[in-house]
Amino acid sequence: METEAHVYALAVSASVLLSFFPFCNVMLSFCRNVLHWRAAEQAIYLALSDYFPGEMTIFVKRNLMLKGDLHLASMVLLLFTANGIFEPLEVALNRTWGVTKNRSYFRNQLVSLGMIFACGLLALASVLFTAMNQPWIAALGGKLGGFHTWLDLLFFKMAAVPLSIFSLFLIYWLLPNRRIPPARVAPVAIVVGLMLEAMKYVNLALSPWLEAKFEHEYYIFRHSVTILIWSFLAALIVLAGAEWTARKGSEDPLS
Repeated sequence: METEAHVYALAVSASVLLSFFPFCNVMLSFCRNVLHWRAAEQAIYLALSDYFPGEMTIFVKRNLMLKGDLHLASMVLLLFTANGIFEPLEVALNRTWGVTKNRSYFRNQLVSLGMIFACGLLALASVLFTAMNQPWIAALGGKLGGFHTWLDLLFFKMAAVPLSIFSLFLIYWLLPNRRIPPARVAPVAIVVGLMLEAMKYVNLALSPWLEAKFEHEYYIFRHSVTILIWSFLAALIVLAGAEWTARKGSEDPLS
């Protein structure tokens, strides 16, 4: 609830907004032009519909389908904007753990680059896992009637939720500028990962009302505001998890 937490969360959410479309474009272009895997493309659209239901998914899919080859500009923009996610996160986590000295800008960029590749590969792995199960899901879904979409989503979540938790574990463990025992942050990574998954269902329930509200207030910027608001709330949850872990450790006489 401190003011600094809102500042850090807003900085993270602004970088998420800037990196969202370049990240989706790079992922789609990689699956389309490098892997030549149509099922992987569809798995990405499935992931987008899981995060942003309703008209938001249609808007994102329509605009991403206009993209063609894998552009170097998109990759450079992604690396630059995604680095902006981990820089305020490191400062926030350092403050949570009582670290008085942040990494130098160069070292922060190196660590952020490693986190970008690690989290990006984990996201790609969840997409490819879903795509690999597409043939028999389609066959089974055809026999069971209308269960095709449900099975797709089930297999996506079977991969995405554990890999998201592992991404959070890496952030909590490696991003602060100090040594942290992995066992200290593993439980909170699981709890925060499940809370972020639950937040999707809150978004699903509120989506019709929010879409109407944002369209009235922000009009053409409504989708950007949607990404910004939910990223801001997710960042606050991530920071709250770190604060809880650090306080729990400081209260433990054996720590």
